[in-house]
Amino acid sequence: MYLLVFGDWWSSLNGTQQMFWGISIIFSVLFVIQFVLSLIGLDFEGETDFDVSTDSDTEGGYSLDPSFTLFSVRSIIAFFTFFGWTGVLALNAGLGTTMAVICASASGFLAMVIVGYMMYLFSKLGESGNVDLSEALFQTGEVYLTIPAGKRAVGKIHINIQGVMKEMDAITEGKTLMTGSTIRVVEIVDENLLLVESVETFLEGEKF
Repeated sequence: MYLLVFGDWWSSLNGTQQMFWGISIIFSVLFVIQFVLSLIGLDFEGETDFDVSTDSDTEGGYSLDPSFTLFSVRSIIAFFTFFGWTGVLALNAGLGTTMAVICASASGFLAMVIVGYMMYLFSKLGESGNVDLSEALFQTGEVYLTIPAGKRAVGKIHINIQGVMKEMDAITEGKTLMTGSTIRVVEIVDENLLLVESVETFLEGEKF
């Protein structure tokens, strides 16, 4: 019965309304699932992260903190959740398709920026604990945010230090280390930057 009611309601919508309602329903479900997983200590963040940082050696260049990640699973879900519901509300308010898309896009982008900034603040809070970084030397960890080759840019790793899982900035001299790669810390550059290399490279070096 409920399926028949839903089918009748869905068929009464035009194409634009179906698009906004479809996006809002699907991503609202994903948003709730992600929230519940976060509450119980699980998450599906990681494989869709892009570091929003720009480095320039020229005068007047600038660099954003590599800890700030704008595009992530969380922020993308937030974007489409707000995009869908704002579009639904805009159409219900009598706005045209073009204005609805503009309002929905602006709302989604704002939500994405807010979520990205919140994750940035949380990561900074997590870095503020009193942990002896010397304990990280030669420990293994996992790449969280891709680390470019040849020290070209900073990536991120997850590593257990003194029983605490930390998210640390990391660089590598070798080849690019992709998300999910197992690494070993070979040098502590400063209080929040580690030099790492793949476990395979480290073990090959020990043979000689």
